[in-house]
Amino acid sequence: MSSKHPSGEEFGGVIGRTVQESKPWWPESKIRPGAPNIVLVVLDDTGFSHLGCYGSTLKTPNIDALAADGLRFTGFHTTALCSPTRACVLTGRNPHSVGMRGVSNFDTGFPNMRGSVPKSAATLAEILRDNGYATFATGKWHLAPMSECSAAGPFNNWPLQKGFDRYYGFLQGETDQFYPELTSDNHFVDVPATPEEGYHVSEDIIDKSSSMVRDLTSLVPEKPFFLYTAFGAMHAPHQAPQEYLDRWRGKFDAGWDVARAEWFERQKKMGIVPPNTELAPLNPGVKPWAELSKNEQRFAARLQEAFAAMLEHTDDQIGRLVAFLKQIGRWENTLFILMSDNGASQEGGATGVFDEMKWFNGIRENIDAAVERLDDIGTPNSHSNIPWGWAQAGNTPLKWYKQNTHGGGVRDPLIMHFPGKLAGTGGIRPQFCHAIDLTPTVLDIIGIETPSVVAGVPQMPVHGVSLKPVLTDAKAKLARGAQYFEMLGHRGIWADGWKAVTHHESGQPFDEDKWELYNLDSDFSEYNDLAEKEPARLKAMIDLWWKEAEKHGVLPLDDRGAFMLFAASRRPGMPTSRSHFVYYPPMSHIVSDACPPVARGWRMAAHVDHPAKGGDGALVARGSLNSGFVLYIKDGRPHFDYNAFHEHTNIAGAAKLSPGAHTVEVAVTRRLDGGGDMQLLVDGKEVGTASVKTLLFMISSIGMDVGRSYAPVCNDYREPFVYPGKIHKLTFDIPDLSALRGEKISTVRAAEAQQ
Repeated sequence: MSSKHPSGEEFGGVIGRTVQESKPWWPESKIRPGAPNIVLVVLDDTGFSHLGCYGSTLKTPNIDALAADGLRFTGFHTTALCSPTRACVLTGRNPHSVGMRGVSNFDTGFPNMRGSVPKSAATLAEILRDNGYATFATGKWHLAPMSECSAAGPFNNWPLQKGFDRYYGFLQGETDQFYPELTSDNHFVDVPATPEEGYHVSEDIIDKSSSMVRDLTSLVPEKPFFLYTAFGAMHAPHQAPQEYLDRWRGKFDAGWDVARAEWFERQKKMGIVPPNTELAPLNPGVKPWAELSKNEQRFAARLQEAFAAMLEHTDDQIGRLVAFLKQIGRWENTLFILMSDNGASQEGGATGVFDEMKWFNGIRENIDAAVERLDDIGTPNSHSNIPWGWAQAGNTPLKWYKQNTHGGGVRDPLIMHFPGKLAGTGGIRPQFCHAIDLTPTVLDIIGIETPSVVAGVPQMPVHGVSLKPVLTDAKAKLARGAQYFEMLGHRGIWADGWKAVTHHESGQPFDEDKWELYNLDSDFSEYNDLAEKEPARLKAMIDLWWKEAEKHGVLPLDDRGAFMLFAASRRPGMPTSRSHFVYYPPMSHIVSDACPPVARGWRMAAHVDHPAKGGDGALVARGSLNSGFVLYIKDGRPHFDYNAFHEHTNIAGAAKLSPGAHTVEVAVTRRLDGGGDMQLLVDGKEVGTASVKTLLFMISSIGMDVGRSYAPVCNDYREPFVYPGKIHKLTFDIPDLSALRGEKISTVRAAEAQQ
């Protein structure tokens, strides 16, 4: 007789020859009686001062209510970019140690930047699921290499393979709020409604979050849950329902200097910053508001209106989630954490942009043209981002922005709410803490030891410390050592209240970086550089940075631009690893990083059987109303539209397609001046030509569909514009890179340096 099953399962009963001779046994439930629910809400690109409870005059009443009955942290730090911060939050480890020194789109060929978290750094979701929790993720993921985020996978870095039972959201780093690229569990799904029907992805995310928790509570109410909800807000595009946009008309006409000064005074009165704090000077490239032209002011003010509207709308969705948890009786035993992943974004440039992709293409905004379209800002007809001046206001009182290791990039809001479990609610906690501290904090509160092995894999050490002591003692000291920072070559280190930091210029030798030194205990805003007064301390801090860098796998330092780093997605086995692509529809939506790399030009051919009647529809579409291209049939005739940020180049064939087999082609040849020559062909015969001034390197963050258009690219049709005929296959051919020899390609940083 054996009490152990051949499967290796430890069996506590008795196994005899018959059931009468045997004794059944069931493993003990992993559900911990009274274990708290965990809700972690992550905002994107939200600066230190953007929330009302952190000093701004923006409307965030629901978040403010959480702070009033919870705790605000003013010493909370992140990594200065989204994917690395999220990796820190969910693993408790430093970003370079888990292969996430930049966004997950990148893979530099070194262990510190693989774009995915290794199995040796189990996520909080994996640990909680092993301890009886239901685990749900909604919203932005951006923790898988985007080249793996196609319908072909591999899926091992998607949310369900990283510890979450259910997932609904978008895998990319950003998405259109009205036309998001949605994933449910392990497959792509269509947007459930149109903008005209009132759809917005933030509302959808909360609807699905509530649905997951509702099902669990209805069926197994004793089981605790972990809900990780990451909004697309406040990342570009800044888009909100029209009623929210209308509320903010004219509210920022006084400009960023006035707003920044007002927010700074509010921060001092609220105790968010010490009374002796100095307001950091305007960042390089930020002009005083009075020095802007009238059109520059009008454009910048309207961009900030869209930001404020989106934040207010997001706050309302957080309020809906809180109200729902109260309604179903899950609020009183829920630890609710709200944070931002980095400071306000600099990707809008000096003037702000109608479409953030302009920044990534090194294109400067034409302000005089932009003011002719002010009413489009915040709607589906824009993909806007705020200018540097408003971004620095959002980071008040700090320097620099997202991507930088100064305070404006790494010092961010953190709020914790836990009914009956916090001391001094409404209070402020100034202790230095970091995103790596959240997983240890949650585990400590629940009473779970950090496991040394997860799913059979030995685990690397956790780098964060628990913040539990400060939840009940405002003066508690945390047992933490130094904390390094590195992002795109920018560096910094904190130790014992001091911070050394550099602002790195891409392409310059790292040894020539100018290090600054600040005593953060007495200089909240990094205003008074003590580098010259305390050279010995500065040297010790720099030496400590190198020591920590080696310890945590930061090296090699790498300041190459994004265009270099995307090359790894074209390694063998990835969807973009070839120059000849063949698609066989019907097929799933294709995310942007898995699309053919058309920056150098391309030739695409749709092999179709055209129907005798009703043959209008999209053959292939990439992007949205803000940028992209589409090959389609309208009124029986073939069309090709290339949309470069609302500058449309449209070619139309004169003759209708006859019923039967046809090959409809587009050939795009990149010129050495950066423009492109385009041909539309039917059955090998040219039926139209056109030229464009600029052929975009990064055409859109929205991907591609075959046989339909996920979002409209031009106003000739409405989505989904399904082609009713048969598409046997669609081919793309990409020319060799040598075809671009001699072309001077502008980079984002070079273009910004001229502003």
